[in-house]
Amino acid sequence: MTFIDRAVVRALAGTGGSGTSSFARFKYIPKGGPDGGDGGRGGSIYVRGDPNLSTLLDYRYRTEWKAERGQHGKGKKMTGASGDDLYLPVPPGTEIFDAATGALVGEVLVGGQELLVAKGGRGGRGNTHFATSTHQSPREWEPGEEGEDRQLELVLKLIADVGLVGEPNAGKSSLLAAISAARPKIADYPFTTLEPNLGVVGLSGSRSFVVADIPGIIEGAHRGKGLGLKFLQHVERTRVLAFLVPLDSPDPQAAYERIRAEIGAYSLELFNKPHLVVMSKRDLLPADATLPDIRAPEARAVVAVSSAAGFGIDAFNSVLWELIIEARAHTVQAEPEFNDDE
Repeated sequence: MTFIDRAVVRALAGTGGSGTSSFARFKYIPKGGPDGGDGGRGGSIYVRGDPNLSTLLDYRYRTEWKAERGQHGKGKKMTGASGDDLYLPVPPGTEIFDAATGALVGEVLVGGQELLVAKGGRGGRGNTHFATSTHQSPREWEPGEEGEDRQLELVLKLIADVGLVGEPNAGKSSLLAAISAARPKIADYPFTTLEPNLGVVGLSGSRSFVVADIPGIIEGAHRGKGLGLKFLQHVERTRVLAFLVPLDSPDPQAAYERIRAEIGAYSLELFNKPHLVVMSKRDLLPADATLPDIRAPEARAVVAVSSAAGFGIDAFNSVLWELIIEARAHTVQAEPEFNDDE
């Protein structure tokens, strides 16, 4: 599923250090020549793909990024230290535009790929460079060049890791709200969700993944019935599917099979994606009640959750994370190679 996440940031590369005007002073050489060193290069700013990230949320809170400036040159022909380059981590699939012109600067498609977005300024020359046969004691020196100062628009074409799929009122929106900061519309009637909702689930150790709540799928959706093809197309690009079967359903087994049948009729590739079965609304049954035995041989797991009571949420997230890591690894293996010189 493709979602668009945007952020505008200012990338200010480092200014180069200035050269210096200096003359050698040695005890036994009363007229030492010029020995002013050059300034160091200012740090550049790069955008770098980080597969552990899922959103551009960090850039909503910090909108200005500045690289180090170069150090000034010194006597004895000592060149100033160059400023450290600055790397901005972004999720793979991020496009970078010049905010002033709208021109595409480039895109980062895979983890580890780097893109130069603001070049550091060149260091100025010291007076050593200005000496000639007729001008042996130059005092001229150059200031460092300023680094590039650019307004950049980051646009993430996000592929959701997990798609929550189920019939109307299966509890998809409630589950999304329980595991993320998303606040989708929740109501006690069919087709409450009329467009996909996106939530980011944060786990310990800076782990995160993206979950999409897909509007209810009904029998005949693959032929355009109900909300139809529009949202089956959204599901198509998710990595993992979670089939929600509410425990207040008259026949949970039949509900699961109907969803699977619709997915299979629409796309065999989608049908074969890794999936798990989520028995939702666990709180509607007594704590000691026997849960229905849903036969799902292709499912990687079957879990029961209660979004209202928070029951089973941690187990659900753990299973999802394992499936997501596996799916992401397969995606990385299929990614095209990139050229560092581009």
